[in-house]
Amino acid sequence: MTIISDQEIADFSADFNSNDKNQVASRAAQRSGLLEASFNDSVSKRLNHVFSIELDTENVTDQKHSGRCWEFATLNVLRHYFGKKNKVKNFTFSQAYNFFWDKIERANAFYDAMIRLADKPLDDREVQSWLGFAGEDGGLWGMAINLVKKYGVVPSYAMPESFNSNNTTGLIDSLARKERKDALLLRKLVKEGKQDQLEKAKKQCLNEVYRMVSVALGEPPKKFDLEYRDDDKKYHLEKDLTPRQFVQKYFKDFHFDDYVCLSNCPNHEFNKLYHMPLYDNVDGGDQIKFLNVPIEYLAQAAVAQLKAGDAVIFGNDVLKQMERKTGYLDTELYKTDALFSVDTQMSKADRLATGEGFATHDMTLVGVDEDKGQIRKWKVENSWGDKYGHKGFYEMSQKWFEDYVYDVVVRKEFLTKEQVKLAEGPAIDLKPWDNIG
Repeated sequence: MTIISDQEIADFSADFNSNDKNQVASRAAQRSGLLEASFNDSVSKRLNHVFSIELDTENVTDQKHSGRCWEFATLNVLRHYFGKKNKVKNFTFSQAYNFFWDKIERANAFYDAMIRLADKPLDDREVQSWLGFAGEDGGLWGMAINLVKKYGVVPSYAMPESFNSNNTTGLIDSLARKERKDALLLRKLVKEGKQDQLEKAKKQCLNEVYRMVSVALGEPPKKFDLEYRDDDKKYHLEKDLTPRQFVQKYFKDFHFDDYVCLSNCPNHEFNKLYHMPLYDNVDGGDQIKFLNVPIEYLAQAAVAQLKAGDAVIFGNDVLKQMERKTGYLDTELYKTDALFSVDTQMSKADRLATGEGFATHDMTLVGVDEDKGQIRKWKVENSWGDKYGHKGFYEMSQKWFEDYVYDVVVRKEFLTKEQVKLAEGPAIDLKPWDNIG
């Protein structure tokens, strides 16, 4: 390690004070904050809330203080489908219902992993990845669909939001602490060769997790009455539906297996199908896979699906170059490099490789603005309520899409024939610590 000398510090200070612009920038930044001081208002000229293709949407959802964006975005895609088919565009599904089952299934996957990896030391990198993932509430489209396939969905009124679904901190902290302690017990039983006790112990662990989640969220409904008034004011009532029956009847033409997650992670080889075992949340469910392709294919497929009248879920790094108040997503939004007189620009591949880039959020594409085939901007449905952006909807530039979008979920019909073949073929297993957006 090299010591910073007094002379070097003096040189740094002299360099800073040699340019009057540094003092001007410092005063502005200290007064109003770095982002406000570097805000570029000119982006408003191109992000103007007008789109050449736009789905008929009105209300937005609100995940509150939780990491359930993946479930919100997935159920937003499903509710738009249901709304279009049944002429009820503001119908919403219960996020709490699927969140309940996520906690049960994820605990089961965690316990199975701890048993499988019991011969490895606690500081093994794979073991540590699972221990770090314990109790978490973040996820992906494929995980949400696994839950929908197994447990179905219910209307939002059948299992409403509660304090602990809106603010998941207490629950995920409690679950993580319990699951990690349980891991020590299960590992001990494996090492001692007590297979006769192992299954019983795991079942008891799951029983206690079920109790915890039920206390926090309430037990999910086994049946419900589907009741709504459509956009033509016609009343509908269907009694005693199970959540699975609801999906089987009202989503029979959705064809969940026709959807593919296209990713754009240039730190991994393109035209390869990757599998992330860490995210396989339901035993017997679909594996969580990504087909990695150049960014233009994500944009092309997303536009095609919007033109077909269907929303598109996408994973992105929402906290980069975003303002909540306006709902702007633009790479030129904050000129912090100009404020500091530095260059922090990196390629997408380098951002992923260094941990600077990561998909932190899922949202839904519900519109796009094209001019002679060129994409100008996108309309984004977020799940942060209607107080941010334009009544909860955000505007995203095409450059932001290219830099900070890491995946879109689209139907196979919008892929090339070669991509369909790759998506249906064998996948390459990734390590839990691989960063693929």
